Amino acid sequence: MKNFTIAIIDDHQIVREGLKELIEKLGNFKIIYEFKNGQSFIDSLPLKEKPDLFILDYSMPNLNGIEILEKLEQRAEEYKVLLLTQHLEEDIIDRAYQHGARGFLHKNCTATELKVCIEDILSVGYSNITDILRRIKNYGKKNDNFQDIKLSDREFHFLSLVCDGKELTYEQIASEMNVSVKSVDVYRNALFERFNIKSKVGLVLFSFQNKLTPPFTEF
Repeated sequence: MKNFTIAIIDDHQIVREGLKELIEKLGNFKIIYEFKNGQSFIDSLPLKEKPDLFILDYSMPNLNGIEILEKLEQRAEEYKVLLLTQHLEEDIIDRAYQHGARGFLHKNCTATELKVCIEDILSVGYSNITDILRRIKNYGKKNDNFQDIKLSDREFHFLSLVCDGKELTYEQIASEMNVSVKSVDVYRNALFERFNIKSKVGLVLFSFQNKLTPPFTEF
């Protein structure tokens, strides 16, 4: 059975050690990186081996979890991030999802809740997608520019594949479209710039909000 690889970013060594021991007992998970703060993580990119999941603490010196997510967005690469925090403020949760977090857990969660969250992100791409979609109602009123959305055939195809339940990587999307990864970068960046989107999760929320691609056209 395949081991899923995980990186932990937390400024407390005892927390990192505890998480590593717990997670590796929960299933076929292997911790391959530990970072003592967000800056050391960002400075290490790109990693020699890219983990399947990053578990990120929200409250850290220098860079907090949201700021790290923002820096990852700027790299325009795919990172599956689970944010752990002691804060339950709605604004923090909303901002985490807006900036690409795939899941959100309180640090008082149980081992079972942590396992379910990790497995959901690794299998379907998101934890509690129902909550993420519900929260888009709080992201502000629909931009007037969205009333008449015009996408090229290639952009629509790209967006459809992004929203596909298979959770395709950008490389896999390029293969499905029979184009280069650089071409996919062009489609993605065009949508990012035109509609002020910052992450892959943002693309899914954008399609959901405007009912552009299946399965959201059925809602």
